[in-house]
Amino acid sequence: MLCLEWRRVVMMSHVVNPLSSPSETTSGSCVRTLLTPKQIARALDVSESSIKRWCDQGVIPAHYTAGGHRRIAMGDLLEYLRTSQQQLVNPAALGLAPTSGQTLRVIDRARNELVAAILAGEEAKCRQIAIDMYLADHALSVICDELFAVAFHEIGNLWEQGDAEVYQERRACDIAVRVLRDLREQLAIVPENAPLALGCATTGDPYRLATTMAELVLRQAKWNACSLGENLPFTTIDAALHTYAPRLFWISCSFLVDEREFLTGYQQLYASHGDQITFVMGGQALSTALQKKVPFATYCGNMQELQSFAQSMAASLPKGSP
Repeated sequence: MLCLEWRRVVMMSHVVNPLSSPSETTSGSCVRTLLTPKQIARALDVSESSIKRWCDQGVIPAHYTAGGHRRIAMGDLLEYLRTSQQQLVNPAALGLAPTSGQTLRVIDRARNELVAAILAGEEAKCRQIAIDMYLADHALSVICDELFAVAFHEIGNLWEQGDAEVYQERRACDIAVRVLRDLREQLAIVPENAPLALGCATTGDPYRLATTMAELVLRQAKWNACSLGENLPFTTIDAALHTYAPRLFWISCSFLVDEREFLTGYQQLYASHGDQITFVMGGQALSTALQKKVPFATYCGNMQELQSFAQSMAASLPKGSP
């Protein structure tokens, strides 16, 4: 979906994420998902009674155990922090890095720090930079486009100049995917009746970062989005669309082995599902000439365009429509 300029370096990870549950897949996030009022009180340096009162007033959404105890999802708390003036005094109480949310980051400085950290393999630093940008109220589409995508473009330039090794780029991709999946776990829970979106990269395309970004951005746009993975043949994509019948389906085209085979497979897929499912395309491999040969609802050149389209589409759907 995103034009990531990796040039000449092909990520050889072909692991497909099974769609065990379209509504909630897990990513192995290192951050605790459900929090107690006591944890949050320590993190914000306020009284536990204040947290309970805010929960009861609906200021912070809360869930209740069978015994009536309040539990707050990390995503709901972070959303509250993004939109309020409340300070995160003790991030470690939430399992975050000690300085998370306490550094005023601008995109340019954060990007330079991310490039250095990701080349050095400093995953914890990369995660903190991403969370800081999120807490600074940057949309995830902006974080993807203006932080991660541009950082990888710079890493690609360093590799071409001989200032970065192939292993550093491949490790960087793995780190970025893990960090983005951790961010996914920090989003507020998508409503059960949210419209379903699926997506993937097709046969021969091993790039997983772009389709991971698309899933993340769509989930923030309140879609029940799930990436099926990368390097998927059209036959199994067809099976998934028959089984789950999503409202929206995205294809990330970062690399095409054979344009003719792609066209044949895609056109057959669209003929079977295009009248019921909205197809969204993106990626640097989908040239202007190739775009003219494939039918789709829209082409998104970056994640901000995807977010805008998804929000407009969701607003046009009947309320409660799956």
